[in-house]
Amino acid sequence: MAEIGSFAQRLLQFSPDAMLVVDAHGIIQYSNETSRVLFGYRPEQLMGQPIKMLIPDRFHARHRAHMSGYLLQPASREMGARISDLFARRADGSEFPAGIRLSPFTDGGQHLVAAAIRDMTERRSISDALVAAREDADRANRAKSRFLATASHDLRQPLQVIRLINASMQKLTAKSRDLGDLVRHQEVAIDSMTHLLNALLDISRLESGTIEPQLSPVGLSAAFSDLSREFDTAAEAKRLRLTFAETQVVISTDRTLFTQILRNLIGNALKYTEKGFVRVSEQSETDAVVVTVEDSGIGIAADKLDRVFDEYYQIGPQGTQRAGVGLGLAIVREVSRLLGYSVAVASKVGEGTCVSVRIPRHRLLLEAEAPKWPAESAPALAGPRTARLVLLEDNDAVRMATELFLTLEGFETRVAATKADAEDLLADMRHGDVFITDYQLGGGLTGIDVLEQLRARQDRDVPAILMTGDLPSMMRRIKTSIPNCRFLSKPVDTKALLAAIAELVASSPP
Repeated sequence: MAEIGSFAQRLLQFSPDAMLVVDAHGIIQYSNETSRVLFGYRPEQLMGQPIKMLIPDRFHARHRAHMSGYLLQPASREMGARISDLFARRADGSEFPAGIRLSPFTDGGQHLVAAAIRDMTERRSISDALVAAREDADRANRAKSRFLATASHDLRQPLQVIRLINASMQKLTAKSRDLGDLVRHQEVAIDSMTHLLNALLDISRLESGTIEPQLSPVGLSAAFSDLSREFDTAAEAKRLRLTFAETQVVISTDRTLFTQILRNLIGNALKYTEKGFVRVSEQSETDAVVVTVEDSGIGIAADKLDRVFDEYYQIGPQGTQRAGVGLGLAIVREVSRLLGYSVAVASKVGEGTCVSVRIPRHRLLLEAEAPKWPAESAPALAGPRTARLVLLEDNDAVRMATELFLTLEGFETRVAATKADAEDLLADMRHGDVFITDYQLGGGLTGIDVLEQLRARQDRDVPAILMTGDLPSMMRRIKTSIPNCRFLSKPVDTKALLAAIAELVASSPP
């Protein structure tokens, strides 16, 4: 090789990387001082030696193939992009993962390759640690998803039992004022437990990333009607005016998630408003459709507004009763982010709060695209007790409590624990009877499977009620509308259950 200038020579000798120059035959023509530290050979020991002496024996064949291919199309490039694939060998026989940068050049008509070599042991350790951490995170997410799937059903089952027994006790203690008061206090506690469980499961499901929005046309008018039915009783109990704007707006959204946003906002507004109103409205702007929930409640101090969407953060003036765990607005924020919406809050202490949900205008659809809104609950009207009910529920306690409640309500209730046990009961169903089933029946069987088989045998849309601990997930699995069917979330609201029965009986042909 030609002589190298003194400054350049010192630069090469003490480069941070080991520097080797190899000819077309794989013979080392140059080695710098850093090579001594990396390989344990003095530079003069390496020069004139084949490069394969620095490569573990098991890689010799692959090295020859790589060398031949490289010389056909020499170019500056990095070897060992996957650092686990490339190793070098020291003088003492030990090995280390190597990162090598190749650069071809010509000197005096001779084709040479300069190689900068670096020990990648630390980088590989970091990479292995990152891979292990990611695998741990994936396992944790899978475990969390399994927990949520189980918890959504199993944790709600005991609450379902308690709620149904409470409703039965209210019926039995109607003539005893003291016992009636105790049972009503118990009902309030059950409602609080239900809301807490729902909020905890919702926020966990959102954080785990297991929810994917399923977009479909949704008419705001139909959504408002459902929410009005759901919250009218709570508003009347506090003598508040709950109003919903008339609107013809149709948007493309996930029906379940969008309703969850409004449900949490309305519930929050009712919770912190003691007199006056809660108002739900809609207005169109240049770039968005804005849905607002406004109340005349206690309001929020200006210095607290930035924190209202934080998990478990609650705001209330001294003397107000602590309600919930501060997850309602956190869920609103996460669901809005998932749907691509933005949320803003404005408030003044003592005057009320207004929360605005901005929906991008490209989600706006034509009115004709709005489907009929499938009701999840009907108005709480007392239905005729002439209907017979067939209940399929695999949980013993839930089955007993549901049968007790429905029997006390005056229904002839026939129960079964398994599909096999229910066969004779289902075969004997007549017009006006209602089939009530849990969605998850074990062994991969669902209530929808049983309902489809029942309807196929009877060649009619047998009226049915499906109950589940995870209503949002079940609704996403249902790809097409199921006529003459109502869906209720566990722990079921007993008024909603009676209303659903009444509506199905009233709509069934004689």
